[in-house]
Amino acid sequence: MADLEEQIAYYTYLLKKHWKKIVIGVFALVLILTSVRTVGPEEEGVVLNLGQYSRTVSPGLSFIAPFGIEKMFKIPVQRQLKHEFGFRTTGINRSSEYSNADFSIEASMLSGDLNMADVEWVVQYRIVNSFQYLFKVKDPERSLRDMSESAMRKTVGDRTVNEVLTVGRQEVATNTEVLLQELCDEYQNGIRIDQVVLQDVNPPALVKPSFNGVNQAQQERETLINKAESEYNSVIPRARGEARETIQLAEAYALSRVNGATGDASRFDALYTEYIKAPEVTKKRIYLETMERLLPKIGNKVIVDEKGNNVLPLLNLGGKKALVSQ
Repeated sequence: MADLEEQIAYYTYLLKKHWKKIVIGVFALVLILTSVRTVGPEEEGVVLNLGQYSRTVSPGLSFIAPFGIEKMFKIPVQRQLKHEFGFRTTGINRSSEYSNADFSIEASMLSGDLNMADVEWVVQYRIVNSFQYLFKVKDPERSLRDMSESAMRKTVGDRTVNEVLTVGRQEVATNTEVLLQELCDEYQNGIRIDQVVLQDVNPPALVKPSFNGVNQAQQERETLINKAESEYNSVIPRARGEARETIQLAEAYALSRVNGATGDASRFDALYTEYIKAPEVTKKRIYLETMERLLPKIGNKVIVDEKGNNVLPLLNLGGKKALVSQ
């Protein structure tokens, strides 16, 4: 007990003796803690003097007025930020982990043809003006979420549910991005929209089987159309080629017949001209030319005088047909 009293007395003596140094040390510590600030490489510091904007400082070590006279807000201007709608990511390891909470209210959309769709999307953005971000809008993050949801609902409401679910997804994302940037510029919240990404678009759970059936039927329809077009492309050109070949053969045959007939007519005209000049000579020449053309085609031949009487009634010419003249 006596030792404890001695220690208390000793520390009391030291405090009385060095209280000025202690006060100065505490003052210096508070001064350093309230006046020295470090701004990260992806940030910039906005300094307020008694609640009013004073200046913006770059990354590095900065000094502000101590004891709460000036305050600094660090704004991540070089970092890409994002807002998620319809889902929340809780962690990213080997694969993304998602919250089990229900966000179906913000994901439910009404399309232009009065059908429902569950739309999940991500808005990626950057803060490009710290002053506007802090002072132009009371709650810029909440305002951005509201504007994003409004822009998406408007875009989906201008299209049919089939467009949103299938071919129009990229157009929906692009139009939403443009509309959201226009709202940010109008509100002057100092935010630039980098990208709007449709994470997932599905019909409501109650009608999802029906939508899947329709999509499957459409895919089968496209498959059958492609197959029919393939068969058409393989059959029709071949048929056209065959038809073209037949036409060309017919034209060649017609040209050959016409030329042959023209030649025959010309030859007959020439022959008739000669016949007019010498009928008997022409007849004899025609007869001889005809016999010269026909006789080589006949087998055994017997030539007799039509007035001859010394010919046997029956001629055996080796099984060939006999020519008998009386």
